[in-house]
Amino acid sequence: MQKLFDLARRAVRVRMADWILAALVLLVLVLAMAPQQLPVTLYKLCLVALAALSGWWIDRSLFPYARPERFLEPLREQSDKPLGDTAFGDLAGALYFSEGTAQGLSAQDAALLGRAAMLRRALIVAAAMLAVGLGA
Repeated sequence: MQKLFDLARRAVRVRMADWILAALVLLVLVLAMAPQQLPVTLYKLCLVALAALSGWWIDRSLFPYARPERFLEPLREQSDKPLGDTAFGDLAGALYFSEGTAQGLSAQDAALLGRAAMLRRALIVAAAMLAVGLGA
C-alpha cells in the first residue's frame, strides 16, 4: 500500500499528469466502445506527433540564428538561481544547439527576443499540426 502512495505522490509531480490520465481513460473507452477505431486513433496521434516534429525542424531551418535557447544565456549569467522550477530546468544547457549567444544585448532585450522566438516557434509548430490535422 505504501508503494502505491509513493507512486501517486510522484505522479502528482509529473507535469500534466491529469491530462495523461484523461487521455488513457479515453483511450480505454475507445477500445471498449469501438476497438476497430484504435488503429485510426493511433495513426492520427502519430501524424500529429510527426507534424509537431516537422514544425520544430521547419523553425530551426528557417531561423538558424534566432533560436529561443540563444536568448537564455544573458538571463543565466544575470540570475544566481537556475532557470525553470522543475527537474528539467537544467536541461536548457543540454539543448544548446547553436554556437554563440545573444551577446551585446541587455537581459531585458534578450528576454523579449527570447519570448518572441518562442512565440514564433509555437505558431509554426501549431500551423504544421493544424495543417496535418485538417488534411488527414
